[in-house]
Amino acid sequence: MTQTPPPAQTDTPATPQEGALRRTLKNRHIQLISLGGAIGTGLFYGSGESISLAGPAIIIAYLIGGWAIFMIVRALSEMSVEDPKSGAFSYYATRYWSKRAGFISGWNYWLNYVLVSMVELSVVGSFVNFWFPSIPAWVSAAFFLVVITATNLMGVSKFGEFEFWFAIIKIAAIIAMIVGGLAVVILALPTAGGLKASFSNWFTVGGGFLPNGLMQRGADGQWTGLLMALAVVMFSFGGTELLGITAGETADPRKTIPKATNAVVWRILVFYILTLGVIMAVVPWNAIGKPNAQGMVISPFVQIFDSVGIHAAAGILNFVCLTAVMSVYNSALYSNSRMLYSLAKQGNAPRYLDRLSKGGVPYAGVLTSACVIALAVVVVFLWPRFAFNYLMSVATIAAMLNWAIIMLTEMHFRKAVAEGHGPGELAGRTGKDALEDLHFKLPWARVTPWMVLAFMALVVVLMCFSPSYRPAVTAGPIWLAILLAAYQLTHRHQHR
Repeated sequence: MTQTPPPAQTDTPATPQEGALRRTLKNRHIQLISLGGAIGTGLFYGSGESISLAGPAIIIAYLIGGWAIFMIVRALSEMSVEDPKSGAFSYYATRYWSKRAGFISGWNYWLNYVLVSMVELSVVGSFVNFWFPSIPAWVSAAFFLVVITATNLMGVSKFGEFEFWFAIIKIAAIIAMIVGGLAVVILALPTAGGLKASFSNWFTVGGGFLPNGLMQRGADGQWTGLLMALAVVMFSFGGTELLGITAGETADPRKTIPKATNAVVWRILVFYILTLGVIMAVVPWNAIGKPNAQGMVISPFVQIFDSVGIHAAAGILNFVCLTAVMSVYNSALYSNSRMLYSLAKQGNAPRYLDRLSKGGVPYAGVLTSACVIALAVVVVFLWPRFAFNYLMSVATIAAMLNWAIIMLTEMHFRKAVAEGHGPGELAGRTGKDALEDLHFKLPWARVTPWMVLAFMALVVVLMCFSPSYRPAVTAGPIWLAILLAAYQLTHRHQHR
């Protein structure tokens, strides 16, 4: 039986008023927020893992993963353009699918970013200790938690401005690396490793472009290959969906969201593919992520800066990574506060969470999320092995669940539009005519959601072959069962 969508939220009027979210995020904020959200410590430090799995063929893995994440963001943007609301996919899941779907979507996303924030804040101390070794790690975590929380309480425009400059710093570091690496290749400058820098190294070093094949098991029992790199690649794109969360506070969403969506994704692909391509031209791919002479595993970015002759690379990268950590927590706290606000509006969270300040900030959601994150950081310091081995497994599978819900919700959204239950000017219009009037349509909408879902199912299967990701596959069904049980307990008196 088709569910009739409930009335739309009315919390985001076109003109600012007291007690309402404000549409003050500009196009430059939106583009840099989404771009910066997908460029973090995973690229600066974690790219070595993905390269070791697939070799130069990692470029293909990023192209495949980039296509999938682009379709996910396009699906979300299709709904955001027509119905820009705070809470994004949780709100859409509630209105166009069911209240249960909205509950699962919202709380899953919220916990995902609580856990991500927990890990980012727990490692911030290591970056601070690079310069100030005597400062306890918990002091650094507490300091940045307070500073970023205060920033979020100032208003969405201040959040956007902070995130804009955080992203600029990360992008500047990447551009510097690309320019430096290209200079080494073009000018044929000598490198620290002694190997001549050239893009031909993709095909001549360590077994060629596809050294580990599509998938193969090594002598140590570990699986490697192009397919095994897909799981690492997909999670490096985590955070791109933040674009949809900002829709309720975006000026002129019908113009801004499509522009940001189309621009951000190709920029991410350029940054990832061009960056890794240049790194592998300067530093042999099979030397990336390997211990140096002192027995330490250093970032590929440090390796390439060293090759260029900038031996202060470790200090530069440390500053960039500290910025990346602050950026992740800034974005996480913003998105979590808006998600709690939206859940409260839907009746899927305590009502106090829909309280707004006079400046339009969901302060109850900001403070609640900050308090939970603070407790989570304490857990990391007390039981680090438990936190990283198990809690992050939940965060890993929660990201996949987020993306799957977005694609499923998009199909329900289109069904609602075709039946005359669309938002705004689409209301009352039915059939193909209504679907044709969508302003930012998902390409090949009849098959794309199923293709993306099939691809994500493949990634989950591949995760079973990796000791690092296997706990996430086990945690997934358990976590989903907990969410379903929580919904039943909190909505006993209601029916779907």
